[in-house]
Amino acid sequence: MLIGEVSRRCGVSVRMLRHYESLGLLRPTGRTGVGYRDYSGADLRRIFHIESLRSLGLSLRAVGRALDDPAFTPAELVGDLIRQTRARISAERELLTRLRRIDAAGPADWQDVLQVVALLRDLGSPRADQRQRAALASVGEVPVPVEALVAAALDESDPNVAGALRWALAHAGVDALPLLAQGLDVPTAAVRERAVRAVVEIPGADATALLRDALRHPDPVVGRCAALALGSRGEPDAVPTLVDMVVAQVNDVDAADALSVLAADPATAERIAARLIELLTRSDTGASARGRLTQALAGIPGDTTSRALAGLTGDDDRAVALTARYLLTLRTAPDVR
Repeated sequence: MLIGEVSRRCGVSVRMLRHYESLGLLRPTGRTGVGYRDYSGADLRRIFHIESLRSLGLSLRAVGRALDDPAFTPAELVGDLIRQTRARISAERELLTRLRRIDAAGPADWQDVLQVVALLRDLGSPRADQRQRAALASVGEVPVPVEALVAAALDESDPNVAGALRWALAHAGVDALPLLAQGLDVPTAAVRERAVRAVVEIPGADATALLRDALRHPDPVVGRCAALALGSRGEPDAVPTLVDMVVAQVNDVDAADALSVLAADPATAERIAARLIELLTRSDTGASARGRLTQALAGIPGDTTSRALAGLTGDDDRAVALTARYLLTLRTAPDVR
């Protein structure tokens, strides 16, 4: 079989067949009477073997070893190919992500492209000060795409840089919320906490709705962070979590402050007072928790709270009784302003 027909049958160019021959990978079985290459069926099978191994990413040298060296074992080489392919795929994905982010920025010209590339590079810098400058510079004429800011914020451990990134995301507004919502459901606890802290910085009803959803998150850190933010926003849904924080002594001072903000609404004040009093009267509430619950009553106005404090002045726990007496004195003291 002449080389032209072999090329057609195998789908390999004549030039490549000659290249294989020059490397010693392929040797035609014979020659015609006028000196043309004459390929046999065995030669065609070898060509198919060469192409199959090349399709796996083997170099031509490795192909030759695989076909001609009886001692050749493919396991190690295939393992190397797997590692190389994974690295290549990772690099290609990273490039694709970068291109998408540049495209999302909507650059008007090449100068804009270069600015976005520089900011994206700086956001990934090993230097915290450089990452912080990039975060602060991202709110400008050519802003960094929100996807890149969210990715950086969820990955950032330096508190100063994290604060700058949350500030930038607050300027991005609601566009960041779907991506941050995804961050709330990742397996890594630290990333979930960064996500909810970023949501806290974003104003508006959409962010508040996401924080309400976060109250029911199985990660208590997420729920507590959401509760503190919702308390400052006047959202009464946060009351149960805030009261639990007081009991558990987890950011209990901040939780009590948030409860006092919510208590500006009379109906919510009654609800908070009822819950605090209920826990104070339960036999399974520890002494230290009862002390914190009594202190939390200080920020809750209304007659229900006053009556509760009056009753607590005779409490068997001397610390609770003294605290209640002091708080009751403050509530009944005349305003000298």
